[in-house]
Amino acid sequence: MTKLAFLFPGQGSQKVGMGTELAADESGRQFFETADSMLGFPLSRLMEEGPQEELTVTYNAQPALLTVGAMAADRLIQAGIRPDYTAGHSLGEYTALYASGALTFEDAVRIVHKRGLFMNEAMPAGEGAMAAILGLDQETLTGVTDAVSAEGKLVQPANLNCPGQIVISGTKEGVDAACTRLKEAGAKRALMLDVSGPFHSELMRPAAGKLGEVLENTDLHDAAVPVIANVTAEPVTDSSEVKRLLIEQLSSPVRWEESVRTMIDAGVTKFIECGPGKVLSGLVRKIDRSVSVWPVYDEETLAAVIEAAKEWD
Repeated sequence: MTKLAFLFPGQGSQKVGMGTELAADESGRQFFETADSMLGFPLSRLMEEGPQEELTVTYNAQPALLTVGAMAADRLIQAGIRPDYTAGHSLGEYTALYASGALTFEDAVRIVHKRGLFMNEAMPAGEGAMAAILGLDQETLTGVTDAVSAEGKLVQPANLNCPGQIVISGTKEGVDAACTRLKEAGAKRALMLDVSGPFHSELMRPAAGKLGEVLENTDLHDAAVPVIANVTAEPVTDSSEVKRLLIEQLSSPVRWEESVRTMIDAGVTKFIECGPGKVLSGLVRKIDRSVSVWPVYDEETLAAVIEAAKEWD
């Protein structure tokens, strides 16, 4: 019997209008209302109306993405579609923990908002950067980032996404210098990302300490469904281990390609991306084209998956 995994996107997938269709359903609207209540400001209005620049700021983007991912997962589960594994890219790991029963939605949306605030405080918007490097192997890339960092301009691998796509993160000066040298070293392209900080780099260590205090005072449960952790690319269910890995995740690379391969090796042949866009769907196809992937971000895509599921074993 084949297995199914739910995937949840991270920052960069946010866009004005996200979740609006799913929130038209009464159960979906409750997620908007709960998020607004927990955060004390109208996140749902920002999601529905923008502006995009404000939505992209990390402490808004994180709870917004979590809310849409949770809505999509909830609708799938209501339809009888349940995952054997969950995984999320960076921020998406919190949505995966919600879908796996380790976190309540109330706690999850509260934590990721604080996580975003801590990350913004660690490195204010504009001082750090991230860039996607295409067409270069990890060994060559790491050699370049290590050399740039040794010159006092911190930059390091942050997201190991798929063959030929690695995201780097660090100071704006470090990322700019690395992009120039990586293209000279053979990279096909270096694309700056629409994010507000140098996530998954050493610059996030101050945020990790503050996040640890919040998690210590949060009631996490053991996950009912294994979550593939970003830090280890291995399944985790134990709540204390989950907390430790979430703290470490802030300043560690997201091992996404390995995470997807871990699930495939465990028998997963079907993936559903829950949340706005199709970024993770594209990455999964680049990792292994033999598996099936569906995105769910509105009523049409939800209906397509529910219809497809009628033919599944």
